[in-house]
Amino acid sequence: MNDKTRGTLEMTAAMSISGTIGWFVLMSGEAVPNVVFWRCLFGAGTLFLVCWALGLFKVLTWRVALLAALGGAAIVANWLLLFAAYSRASISITTAVYNTQPFMLVALGRLFLGEKWTPAKLFWLLAAFAGVLVIVASSPEADAAGGDYSSGIALSLAAAFFYAIAAFITKKLAGTPPHLIALIQVCVGILVTAPFAHLPETAAAWSCLGAVGVVHTGLVYILLYGAIQKLPTTLTGALSFLYPAIAILVDLEALGHQLAPAQSAGIVLVLIAAAGMTFGWSPGLPWRKRIDNAV
Repeated sequence: MNDKTRGTLEMTAAMSISGTIGWFVLMSGEAVPNVVFWRCLFGAGTLFLVCWALGLFKVLTWRVALLAALGGAAIVANWLLLFAAYSRASISITTAVYNTQPFMLVALGRLFLGEKWTPAKLFWLLAAFAGVLVIVASSPEADAAGGDYSSGIALSLAAAFFYAIAAFITKKLAGTPPHLIALIQVCVGILVTAPFAHLPETAAAWSCLGAVGVVHTGLVYILLYGAIQKLPTTLTGALSFLYPAIAILVDLEALGHQLAPAQSAGIVLVLIAAAGMTFGWSPGLPWRKRIDNAV
């Protein structure tokens, strides 16, 4: 098996597993801070063994530790907000809105690094914004099923913002083993959420939290970073859209959440816009790349 095939399988597995995390979070029945604490604790154990086995601690410096810790604070805020959104706006809606994160990362690059925007990027940004507005406007249908729909969307957007911050900081750690960065991040998560943690009372809760920590954090990070090292960026980006697709299927099949037509249209618009931004599609011809004049 060549590296590209292995990387494709690893990325497919990582994104497919990630798409199920919302179900495990909700089925645990635990408060969000407790879920994040146990995710970080179990994930840290898994990632520590990987870093130790690969000898990654040799490259750890104070600069790496500090930047990774700052990114960890943002990623923990991201998890807290994202998990809180699941019960308010459903997994499907939360995941779709959360996929506005590429636009926030681009905005941070524009603001702090002076990166140029192109007409195509502006178009996809407006398309994503329109998609979110469509989703927000469909709140009466979602509210009938229960939950604070508007706050769920707001939490999803905030989660995407903090993910973009974490990714922005991680860019400063180019060349640092990603498993080591992830380990430091989850260690920060343990410290931040420890005051709110408690022991789960049921075997089902323990099983769900163990899966979120060991599988969705430890294993997924290993698969994801292994794939990224083997695959071209375009293929990595394409396979990453398995995550929202699986999440929507899980929401529909496992939890029985039916989407209103307007919600479905908004989700499709957001995901197409995210894909357009990721792959640099021309708005007129999405399957072709265009070289725009920077503005």
